[in-house]
Amino acid sequence: MTETQTQAAIIQQLLELQAIQVKPDAPFTYASGIKSPIYTDLRMTISKPALRKQIATGLSELIRQFYPTATVIGGVATAGIPHAAWVAEELELPLIYVRSKPKDHGAGKQIEGALQAADQVVLIDDLISTGGSVLKAGKAVRQTSAQLLGVASIFSYQLPDAHQNFAAEETQLHSLIDYHQLIDYLATQQQLTPAQLDSARTWHQDPWQWGATTTIK
Repeated sequence: MTETQTQAAIIQQLLELQAIQVKPDAPFTYASGIKSPIYTDLRMTISKPALRKQIATGLSELIRQFYPTATVIGGVATAGIPHAAWVAEELELPLIYVRSKPKDHGAGKQIEGALQAADQVVLIDDLISTGGSVLKAGKAVRQTSAQLLGVASIFSYQLPDAHQNFAAEETQLHSLIDYHQLIDYLATQQQLTPAQLDSARTWHQDPWQWGATTTIK
């Protein structure tokens, strides 16, 4: 199976599982207040052994290709941790995980697992929207003097905010699938009408304004 075929197979399974839902004519409201035609809950993938294996294999291939010198795989709490564990197992590399903030008791650790200054770390998260949580985890890794090679994710919205945030932190991002691939797949499979496809593409250009100006009939 080619890389493109693997991505298509994963997208189809995510849609069937409703781990990704695309409904331009019945938009979702995010906590930020943004109206969106897409909703993701990639935590659902951990309950599907065949799918999570495909995802782990795909992420492992990304790491072999873009981060070949990686010595440690890191999971971003909480959704990135199980996928990081499966990838670390496949690559036969040590695993760490990074909390959103240091513990308020005990040794006050933010990073669990053994991490040395000479290590080269790849962080794994399930979803990248603006990148805030994973970039915060990346700062915690760098504070240990270990090297952060970059981030690998299952899915990325490819939002302009994320591009700016990753650039500002000089951090690489590589995703197994992204928003444009998803929309192109839906177009190929004719799972959305032309008007719905146009609306989904318009949202990506300006998420903050889309809900106020878009009506689908």
